[in-house]
Order: sequence, then C-alpha cells, then structure tokens
Amino acid sequence: MLRPMFHADLHLHSSYAYACAKNITPEKLSYWARKKGLDLIGTADFTHPAWQKELKEKLVPAEPGLYRLRPDLEEYVEEQLDTIIGAPTRFMLQVEISTIYKHDGKTRKIHHLCYMPDWQALDKFCAKLGAIGNLNSDGRPILKLSSRDLLEITLEAGEGAYLIPAHIWTPWFAVLGSKGGYDSLEHAYGDLTPEIFALETGLSSDPEMNWRLSQLDRYRLVSNSDAHSPQKLGREATQYTCNMDYFAIKRALETGEGYHGTVEFFPEEGKYHQDGHRACKARLKPEETLERNGLCPVCNKPVTVGVLHRVVELSDRSEEEALQKKPETSGEFSSLIPLN
Repeated sequence: MLRPMFHADLHLHSSYAYACAKNITPEKLSYWARKKGLDLIGTADFTHPAWQKELKEKLVPAEPGLYRLRPDLEEYVEEQLDTIIGAPTRFMLQVEISTIYKHDGKTRKIHHLCYMPDWQALDKFCAKLGAIGNLNSDGRPILKLSSRDLLEITLEAGEGAYLIPAHIWTPWFAVLGSKGGYDSLEHAYGDLTPEIFALETGLSSDPEMNWRLSQLDRYRLVSNSDAHSPQKLGREATQYTCNMDYFAIKRALETGEGYHGTVEFFPEEGKYHQDGHRACKARLKPEETLERNGLCPVCNKPVTVGVLHRVVELSDRSEEEALQKKPETSGEFSSLIPLN
C-alpha cells in the first residue's frame, strides 16, 4: 500500500545564528511551515544554550525521534492561520556545524548538518562539542575540528544520530566547494566516509548537476531551505513516502525505501551558481573564467569559482550522459520559484 507523501525541510536557523531574523520562535516556524505545506522541519541551532532551552520548554515528544509544539502552542498557531492547513508541524533535532581546520596544507571550511534522535543524544553531543569550542557565540557554531572527527562525535552521540554534508558545492563553506573544500568526500571524512549516505545539494545546484559525478552515485540527495527567516522555509524540500518518524527517514536515505525525491529552487537563481564578484557585479560562465585566467573583468583579481564551474571541474560525465543513465539512488525532482 502506498503511503501519503510528506515534505521535510531539515536545514534552517534560529535568531541565534549569524545574519538571521531576530524574531524566530518555534511557534513562528510552525506557522510558516504550515503555510508552505511542510509537514516536518528541523529545530535549527540546537547547540545554542538559549535556543535549546526554548526548544525543551516548547516541544513535546511525537512520533519516534520527532517532536511537536505543546498543545497550547499548537492551538495558538492554528488561531493565527487564515485556514487550517495540514496537520500540526513535526520537528526533528537539527543543527548546522561549521568546522574550520588545517588539513594537508590547506585551510578547510566545511558546514555539516547533524541530526539527533532524542534529547539524551543531543545533550551528549553538545557536551562533547562544548569542550572543544564556544557554543554560546553563534547558533551555527564554528569549531576547530576536522570533518572526520565531527562525524565520529555525531555517531557516538546516540543510536541513530547521523551527519549530512551541507550545501556541498558552496564555494566558501562546503566539502566540495572551491575555496575551502576537497575534491572527494573520502579526503574529508577518511575511514568514516562509509557512514555518510546523503548529501545536501544546496540552492545553486540540482540533482542533474550532481549526477555528472560518478563519485556521488551512492548518495541520496536531499534539499532544504537553509532558511534564515521563517518566510524562507520550503524554498527547497525533500519528499518522503515512509512513515513519518526519525528512524524511518534515516532508513529511507540509507536504502531508498520511502525516499521519493526533492523540490528544488532553479540553480541558475542560486547565489553561487556562476563565477564572479558580487561587489563588481561581474558574473562569468566557467569557460569565460578560463579564458580570463580566472581574473575578474572589473577588478582583475581572482574571481570566486562558483558551483557550476566546480561541478564541471570534478565531473566525469557530460550533461547528456548524466540524464541518460541516472544513478540508482536518484529520486524524482521538480523545480519551483519560491514565494514569501
């Protein structure tokens, strides 16, 4: 029997993260999730002590590994809606961690999404990270810790805890990004690479672009909004047909059973899709960057190499080959223009 599809957005932020809206609450996130048609969202920033305290006060257990607002807060959210849309929002314990460290003579700057199945695992995870860096400074904490070691700490936090590399192509803060990344996941995560089973594509790439790399074939692709304000929820999302519980979702990403696909922003609209300099208002296609030896036509300094260029650089398939033989892990995807 086919189960109904649900939509999940499992990468977002709270008011405690840098450059995010200052009026975010769990209730406001739930309100906007329901307006956008999202069934499940991340809690965001659970390592920040003040936000974590608010989450623990306002969320109660729901399905295995998931949470919902207290009944009085759910009632408040429904009172704010013009019409009752969908069921009350479910939350998954989620945080984005920024790791900055030296590896093989290069500074690496990588963002990761970490998920916890319960408060006990969360507390253990936060205690370990709190001994390494300051969790009070930012909802997206910056830690001097290797990607491999963060993955190990995540796995040791509790049964079912897992890590997904975030927006993997972003130039400045991603595992395959042009500025602080690697050319392969194996180089970043070493012996623990087999523990990774999903990758977040980010706003500036879509599945078709990722299918051009055979090294990514074994990973399930997920999409999320990386929302810095509640109105941005759902600009990308992942679709599932499994049971809506933490462990079923993890299993769907590992095996494909219950994973349907993604809803995507048009990658051409993404902030980092092409090469260039924002301040110079210069935008170049990969071939134009190569023709100019990587220099900006305005200031004559090296451009920021964007997502498309990086995909082309690491790909071992043409666009046509990627479409003709999609990886077995691929799902369906559709593209939309997100509206506030």
